[in-house]
Amino acid sequence: MAEKIRWGIMGPGGIARSFAGDLKLLPDAELVAVGSRSRDRADAFGEEFKVPRRHASYEALAQDPDVDVVYVATPHPMHKPCTILCLEGGKAVLCEKPLTVNAREAEEVVGRAREKELFLMEAVWTRFFPAIDRLRELLAEGAIGEPLMVQVDFGFKAHFDPKRRLFAPELAGGSLLDVGVYCISMSHMLFGKPAEMTGLATIGQTGVDEQAAWVFKYPGGQLAICMSAISTTTPHEAGVFGTEGSIRVHSPFWCPSKLTVRGETGEKQHELKFKGRGMQFEAAAVMKCLREGKLEHELMPLDESVEVMRTMDALREQWGVRYPFE
Repeated sequence: MAEKIRWGIMGPGGIARSFAGDLKLLPDAELVAVGSRSRDRADAFGEEFKVPRRHASYEALAQDPDVDVVYVATPHPMHKPCTILCLEGGKAVLCEKPLTVNAREAEEVVGRAREKELFLMEAVWTRFFPAIDRLRELLAEGAIGEPLMVQVDFGFKAHFDPKRRLFAPELAGGSLLDVGVYCISMSHMLFGKPAEMTGLATIGQTGVDEQAAWVFKYPGGQLAICMSAISTTTPHEAGVFGTEGSIRVHSPFWCPSKLTVRGETGEKQHELKFKGRGMQFEAAAVMKCLREGKLEHELMPLDESVEVMRTMDALREQWGVRYPFE
């Protein structure tokens, strides 16, 4: 590939601003284009981040010949059509989590990427932080013996507005797809696909899950205990508990810089600081795959993204949460 990998951003919202800012930390990355359904928003984003190519439609960005890979940062229900649009335009795609709103859509998107032989990855940025790399190393080294349990939470208090994305069922609102996906992805990373699951949710007046808790049991007997919320704030921590100790991923676990390992001989802290917000790590992982000709990343494989969606589908079915467009 060219000396620099050329990025486009689809959907110039808040998360896109963070991504654009962190992309500047990578010398082999270049943000060359932005796409929005609004000319004014595309121009404003372009001015803020000095983006030369500013498209007033998603279609125009997907067809831009000067773009190698697109970061899809649109609302949840737009992930599938936007990702397919980019794939049809011959672009590699990093799509913000959740990959889609349900497993059926995820299977379709993954199938299209494989059919086109183009790179695709769900942007679960947590998996690419140095602290999570260290967590995986510690577990592989047997630092806490055999891992038996994980406890993880992500809840925050959002101002209620029935038209706001978080509370709007037509926009796949609720805590599960917005922040619960981080908890499920963490437990999947550690233990794989659950064999059994049970959960409860508080359904708000708009019909979305405003808070939820669930337990997964795995074939080896391991357990995951998780919480998500948009109605109250939780500690934002993850704990992995084993036969010979535990590892605490300090808050915010989804953007971590500190671990504490506790064992029979005491405790040890691991601090792995980083610049920016940390979105550069997933971007760098994508670019490495593109340079090596890989179609997916081993730390966030496509089959696992589909499996995470199946897990969230099963929880929503237990809770009776169904989006109007399903």
